[in-house]
Formats: sequence, C-alpha cells, structure tokens
Amino acid sequence: MIELFSANTPNGKKISIMLEEIGYEYKVVKVDLDKGEQFKPEFKKISPLSKIPVIIDHDNNKNIFESGAILIYLAEKSGKFYDEKDRLEINQWLMAQMGYVGPMLGQHHQFHYYNPGKSHFGEERYFKISKRIYSELDERLSKTKFLSGNNYTIADIGTFPWIARHEWHDIGLKNYKNLTRWYVEISERDAVKKGFSFMKENEHPPKP
Repeated sequence: MIELFSANTPNGKKISIMLEEIGYEYKVVKVDLDKGEQFKPEFKKISPLSKIPVIIDHDNNKNIFESGAILIYLAEKSGKFYDEKDRLEINQWLMAQMGYVGPMLGQHHQFHYYNPGKSHFGEERYFKISKRIYSELDERLSKTKFLSGNNYTIADIGTFPWIARHEWHDIGLKNYKNLTRWYVEISERDAVKKGFSFMKENEHPPKP
C-alpha cells in the first residue's frame, strides 16, 4: 500500500493521477500548507526540503520525495507509462516539466493570481514566460500525439496538472489547438478524473 502525503496542488495531483492510472491502492494524508505542516520535524524526516508530495511504499519500506522521482519510481515499479525504448525522450520532457514548466507557471501563479498589483515586473516577466511555454508545448504537440511521442507517459502525467490551471493563467488555452487537443484527451481519462479529485470530491479539470 502507498501512503501519499500531499496537498491539492499540481505537484500533488501528479501523483494521485499516476496512482489511479497504475491501479495501486493508496491512502492520502493531507499536509496543510497554509498551516505550515510541511515544516514540522516529523514531515521533514520524510521530506528534507519540506515539500509535497511524498510517498511511503509500505510494501518495500521506502519513502520517496520530489514528484518527478516519485513518478519514475512508480513507473518502474508498475512497468507502465515509461517504456524502456522511449526513456531518453520521456526523461527529457519530464525534466522540462520539473525544471521549467512547473516552476515558471508557479511563479506566474504567485504574481498574477495570488498577488496581482504588487510587482509589475514580476507579473509581466512570468506572463511572457508562461505564454512562451504554451507556444512551445503547442509546437511540440503539433508533431507528436503526446509530449514524448505517440504514447501517453509520465511526462504527460507530470505536465497535465499545471496546464489544468489554465484559467489562472489568462493566456487562453483555446488559442493553442494542439495543446488543447492534448489537454482534452488527457482530461477525459477515467484515472485522471479520479486522481484530479483526490482531495476535493467532484473537482474536475476545467474545460478549455
């Protein structure tokens, strides 16, 4: 059984979606970020950087932090969404999400959604970067069905929850036909629907 320590964020949703996709039994332990529970000593024992998500795999007595590492671990354990022949391509797009797509969209959330009007420079900078991300993903998806090729993989699972906050971005997902096609197809998967609502019942990926 997998114990998932998480919060209702894009990084948290990556792992609940993955667990639903591979059909593993899991238990969710909510970490209240607003109350600073991620900084408690008992949580830092399993997450040294005080970040969610974290899993404990009670079958193997292992705990894993960092969402990208968790996706790789679960993919290797289940043998799903991480074909060996495609791993170089999958790893590149997963690392692009971890190092670029997620952090930059996260900064856009901070300046544009949570704290509008506090920094014109910050709002303008991260809006431009986020818009570029949409264009770059759209260009990629004009050539391939999914991010790493023809198959749905952990690169898509990692990226999808960030694009699912498109309403926060005010960029207009519908303006990017290939990204929209990808987004709609993934949002209609049963496991994605279940994983997306792992903390808030009846929460659904927003329509484009």
